[in-house]
Formats: sequence, structure tokens, C-alpha cells
Amino acid sequence: MKHGKKYQDSAKLIDHLNQYDPDQACDLAVQTSKAKFDETVEISVRLGLDPRHADQQVRGAVVLPNGTGKVTRVLVFAKGDKAKEAQAAGADYVGAEDMVQKIQQENWFDFDVCVATPDMMGVVGRIGRVLGPKGLMPNPKSGTVTMDVAKAISEIKAGKVEYRLDKTAIIHCPVGKVSFGKEKLLENLQTLMEAIIKAKPSAAKGTYLRSIYLSTTMGPSVRVNPLKF
Repeated sequence: MKHGKKYQDSAKLIDHLNQYDPDQACDLAVQTSKAKFDETVEISVRLGLDPRHADQQVRGAVVLPNGTGKVTRVLVFAKGDKAKEAQAAGADYVGAEDMVQKIQQENWFDFDVCVATPDMMGVVGRIGRVLGPKGLMPNPKSGTVTMDVAKAISEIKAGKVEYRLDKTAIIHCPVGKVSFGKEKLLENLQTLMEAIIKAKPSAAKGTYLRSIYLSTTMGPSVRVNPLKF
């Protein structure tokens, strides 16, 4: 793959054979950002797990101390008092069967996170096939199926991110924006890694954290030393 001059200049600042300390990696991510927009900084963590086994799954959610730097649009499936509670808490969209029809008929996906009360899951299940592949299906493990919709909305708006092991045994998750600077990115990174380590399945054998890479939207990746976590 051919890269542009800015990417090549950024890549020269990184020793790809070296494993950097977390604070050095965050500093390099900021230094190597050359795009004209505020790039997202993402972590990619390869775990020593086999995703084919149900007892080796890792999934959860954590509120990053400095947020994600992204305005998150929240859709809430609720009725009655819970719908009013969701609106008061700042949900962008609130509904029930009407929202299901809108998604089905209009292919509407102008939201980033979906929250539902437990009694609405039967309704939401009708569109599970379209929400699931997009990572939008509400799930109790990520705190998006709950009766406390106000708390769920406030946490999401404050910078709650969901992490999940994919089919290749890797977790991809944003940890902020380049404009955050090294210190805030480091705080977010440490909080996320603590959650991932805490979520280690009892069935996990051998080395849990295989490799960790930090990268920006348009920039080269920085290898992080897993032993520092």
C-alpha cells in the first residue's frame, strides 16, 4: 500500500520494532497526527483468547474519564414514564413501535447508541437482524438494557464506550481525540485497559494481553508494551 508524504513523515518518528510505554505512545499519537481534522485515537488489543468458545468472550462498557470527544446520538426504546424520563435525561430520540417501523421502512440509522427498557426488548427484537451487525443492539452487559434509562443516557453522553472481542480476538475501541493531548489520552487509555483486564475470562490460558497498538484515524500505529498494564 502506498501512503502519502504526511503519513511517511509521521512513520519516520516511530520505531516499529520498539514497544513504547503508554505515555510515550500517547505522545507519539499526538505528534504524528497530520490531518486537517481532529483525528480519533483508537486502541487495538489482541487477546490470547479463542472467540469461538462461549467461555472466552470479553464484552463490557466503561465511562472514559475525559469522554470520547464525540457527540453521541442516543435512541431510547421506552413507553410511558420511562419515555418521559429518557426525554428529560437528554435522549435524542425516544419511541417504541414507531421507531421500529422508521428503521424498517426508511432504513434510518441517525443514532450511535440504542438503549431499551427490558419490557421493550420484544419489540426491539424485530429489528435485531439489522441492529446486531451494526453493533447497535441493546445489551444488558453493556448497560443498554435497563430500567434506569436516565443513568444510561448520562453515562453515554459523558463518554461511555463499549468494548467487545471480535472474531479475530481483537478489541478495537476509541480512547479520545488528538486534541485531548497526551495526559487526557493516557487517563482514558489506562481506564479502558483496567476494564479489559478486569473482564479477563476464567477460561483464559497463557498470555492474556498479546499485543496493543495505538493509532489515529489517518496516522501510523504505535506499538504499546502490554507489560506496562
